[in-house]
Amino acid sequence: MGIQEKIKEIEEEMARTQKNKATEYHLGQLKAKLAKLRTQLLEPGGKTGAAGEGFEVQRFGHARVALIGFPSVGKSTLLTMLTGTESEAAAYEFTTLTCIPGTINYNHCKIQLL
Repeated sequence: MGIQEKIKEIEEEMARTQKNKATEYHLGQLKAKLAKLRTQLLEPGGKTGAAGEGFEVQRFGHARVALIGFPSVGKSTLLTMLTGTESEAAAYEFTTLTCIPGTINYNHCKIQLL
């Protein structure tokens, strides 16, 4: 049963339910379900776990370390110096817009830097 069919069923049940003090709670529950289904109907792609666009980097090595910080503090430069990967660095903010993976070897362990 799809979302539209569920919405139609709830609307039909609300129409045939008599409105009085005894049915107020039931009608409130139906309205809440209806609102939830309508928001799911408006969302592109249905129910998602996280908001925004994401990306995935294939897991490699024994551990992962993410470099997170303010713009223009040297994260890309540090990644390039430690791993030898080519990460673009410039004098303006938000030069690197995607995740660039690199790997370092430390005591026979491979550590992935993101």
